[in-house]
Amino acid sequence: MDVMTSPAPAISDLSYEQARDDLIRVVNELEQGSSTLEQSLALWERGEALARRCEEWLIGAKARLDAARLAATAPAADTTTGDTDTDGTPSR
Repeated sequence: MDVMTSPAPAISDLSYEQARDDLIRVVNELEQGSSTLEQSLALWERGEALARRCEEWLIGAKARLDAARLAATAPAADTTTGDTDTDGTPSR
């Protein structure tokens, strides 16, 4: 695919998978070395932007996982606030 003949979708609209696949395509095209200097620069810039987009997705996914883990451990922490004796058994 020639970078100059087809309009590329806005990077901010891409899913992680779309950005990753497009980044792979860009890298492959750059590795072929058949592009002009101007095309190579445009590909490089798009590749950098795609890599940032992938990183944004991964940072967001990590934040969601961290929040889910925190939420999963929160109920366990709340069980120790009830009325218990020093040995952890319920008070009478």
